[in-house]
This record gives sequence, C-alpha cells and structure tokens, in this order.
Amino acid sequence: MTTAWIGLGANLGDAVATVRSALAALDRLPGSRRVVTSSLYRSRPLGPADQPDYINAVAALETDLLASDLLSHLQRIEADHGRIRSGLRWGPRTLDLDILLHGDTISSDARLTLPHPGLCQRPFVLYPLHEVAPQLAIPGHGVVQALLAGCPPDGLDVIASA
Repeated sequence: MTTAWIGLGANLGDAVATVRSALAALDRLPGSRRVVTSSLYRSRPLGPADQPDYINAVAALETDLLASDLLSHLQRIEADHGRIRSGLRWGPRTLDLDILLHGDTISSDARLTLPHPGLCQRPFVLYPLHEVAPQLAIPGHGVVQALLAGCPPDGLDVIASA
C-alpha cells in the first residue's frame, strides 16, 4: 500500500457539499482507504479574480492503485460532479482533485507530475497538510512544517470540519 495525498477544491455551486461528496467518492475507490482528512478551508482563487472563493481540503489514502490509475479514477469523480475541462487555467470549476503525492514518487510526464507542481507555494494545500501531517516530507522539498514558514496564509480560513 502507498499513501497518496489528494487535494480537493471547488468553487461553483454548493462547493462545501461538493467537496464532502468527493470525499465520500474517495471512500469508494478500489483498493483504497481514506485515512485522514483536513478541515475545509476557504481560499481566494489562484487564477482570475472574478470567480468565487474556493473550498479546499486534503485527504490521505492508503491505496494499491498506481498513480496513473488513481488519476483516472479522480478524473472520473470530477466528471461525475460536473467538471468540464474548458482549458482555462485556474478558472472556476465544480470540482478539482489533484494527486499531491503518491508515496515518495518523483515523476514528470505529460499526464502527471509528482510531487504536484506548486504544492510547496500554495497555502490552500500546505495549511491543510500541516493540520493533519506537519512532519510529512515532500520529496525534493522538505517537511511541510518548514515549508509553511515561506507561505503566508493569504486570506485562508478554516470554515468547517470535513
């Protein structure tokens, strides 16, 4: 089994309900078990400012799925929640599921880069990770707790338990 960390985000419709529904969908993945989930956080959009704030969380799965297979399952969950890939980078979306880490895997290909690019600079990822796994080592970058020092919260707020 490998520990995979998943970032969840949504900013269209009832984003809180969508993130909670996506967490329930993670519980149904084959060969996987959700072991920890952060609180829900509200964050400003990373991309165009003329969109609603995001609801974000992170979850850890113990899984026997390969990273590429896990990605396929996550994209199916996104589609089931109305995600349409418009090509607009960092635009509004019903649901965004990202593999942040898959064990100690370091990879870069056209479909999946691990650790997730930008993970170490994004408060909506680092703060939820710090909440549930402050000593988690990000391959090639260091420990979450140390990375947090260089990443101000930038308006990030805890809004609810998952």
